[in-house]
Amino acid sequence: MDIELRHLRSLVSVIDTGTFTDAGIELGITQTTVSRNIATLESVLGKRLLHRTTRRVELTPAGERVIRHARRALAIVADLRHEALAGVSTIRIGYAWSALGKHTPEFQRRWTAGLPDHELHLTRTNTPTAGLVEGKSDLAILRRIPEATSLELVLIGVEKRYCAMSVDDPLATKRTVSLSQIATSPLAIDHRTGSTQLNLWPDGGQPHQTIPTDDVDDWLTVISSGKARGITAESTAHQYRRQGLTYRAVRDTTPVPVYAAWIKTDPPTQLQDIITLLSSLYH
Repeated sequence: MDIELRHLRSLVSVIDTGTFTDAGIELGITQTTVSRNIATLESVLGKRLLHRTTRRVELTPAGERVIRHARRALAIVADLRHEALAGVSTIRIGYAWSALGKHTPEFQRRWTAGLPDHELHLTRTNTPTAGLVEGKSDLAILRRIPEATSLELVLIGVEKRYCAMSVDDPLATKRTVSLSQIATSPLAIDHRTGSTQLNLWPDGGQPHQTIPTDDVDDWLTVISSGKARGITAESTAHQYRRQGLTYRAVRDTTPVPVYAAWIKTDPPTQLQDIITLLSSLYH
């Protein structure tokens, strides 16, 4: 038996919704049909893809590999349908925190003028590769180098670092701040996708307490509550304005590198044109 799209849709939907029942509701089929589709997929591949408990459904190691290709295949089919109807192709550019910050509107404008036959779709995906490994993006904007070895990266620019803090923070009265000043308060860090780690500070000068966060929204919430400070790229300071929160430039640290990344074996269409366009925004 061949793999069919319904098998892939069932697998992706179970992971995205968390249960077989919710997957059935999302797909408009019964829970039994969802289970049958996934069982068929496992039989065809000869691998167990899901680990089921009474409380949750998790991917097995084989399932982690398969779902990336499943998402990719479904995205290709969706793009094919869209292109057939609209007459243009879609290129998905992913990011984990912020796209291109203040450069985003200009990027969109230049894309429309320079790549009229390719529709741009910006998508935030909270993973270290901004959706590349998961098959959710064709090219990604990254501000830290992930562990994945399947990627090709090129530096397109750098951004200043800013400290995010509550408007009631004593440092909020200053025009710029230093690493040593920031270190006197707990530091909010997203170890998975954030651009700042403790090695930014010299030995002995690091913050004494860190508060882990899961994504940019959690990070912003912790900081605006006054529980912590955070350091981020200029693009975040531009893209995420929130009541009770303010940003100050960090004067004594290195800038954040900004990379364009893609899967080595599957580069996006018009890659060189896209890289040239992205680099021109920072130079």
